Amino acid sequence: MTQARPISADAMTLMTYRALPVPAMIALRFAAVVTTWAARRRTRIALAALEPWELDDAGLTPEQASAEASRVFWQA
Repeated sequence: MTQARPISADAMTLMTYRALPVPAMIALRFAAVVTTWAARRRTRIALAALEPWELDDAGLTPEQASAEASRVFWQA
């Protein structure tokens, strides 16, 4: 299962740096959101594919895993 990668310190610096043009700031924030969404989608697909014994190892019931896997990618 993959995990969402945190935004690097360099990216955060660029996002908070006031000298960047507004379109660049918007593009950086958009890229960060899309990256988060993609990670959620991959993680939920992988969660749906786990066997019951793997879910037990992770401390999840099949119902919990199903509920999480059925959420759409933009829901945290």
